[in-house]
Amino acid sequence: QVQLVESGGGLVQAGGSLRLSCAASGSTFSINAIGWYRQAPGKQRELVALTSSGGITVYAVAVKGRFTISRDDAKNTVFLQMNSLKPEDTAVYYCNHLRWYGTSWFPLGSWGQGTQVTVSS
Repeated sequence: QVQLVESGGGLVQAGGSLRLSCAASGSTFSINAIGWYRQAPGKQRELVALTSSGGITVYAVAVKGRFTISRDDAKNTVFLQMNSLKPEDTAVYYCNHLRWYGTSWFPLGSWGQGTQVTVSS
C-alpha cells in the first residue's frame, strides 16, 4: 500500500512563499493522480490542486496563478509551490491519491497528519 507523508509547512508573512512536499512510497506513484487538499478550522477539506498520471494539472480558483503542483516520479515526490500567500491560505495541507469516478475526483487513501501552513497579515 502506498503511503504519503506531507512536509514543508510553516509560518510566513503575507506575500511570502512555501514549498510543500508529498513523499510517496511504492511503485505505482507514476501512474496515480495526486492531489493537494487543505482544511482550515471550521471549514470543509477542499481540493486545491491535482496532477494526473497524464501530466494534467488542475487548480482551484482560489489558488490558480499562485500555486503550482509538480511531480518528480524518480523521487516519488509531489510538490506544491505556493507563492503570494494570503492569510486565507492558512490551513492544514494534505496530499492523497485520487480516483476519478467519471464526474469528479475523490481521495483514495487514508489521511495523514498533514502539514500546517500559517500566513500572517
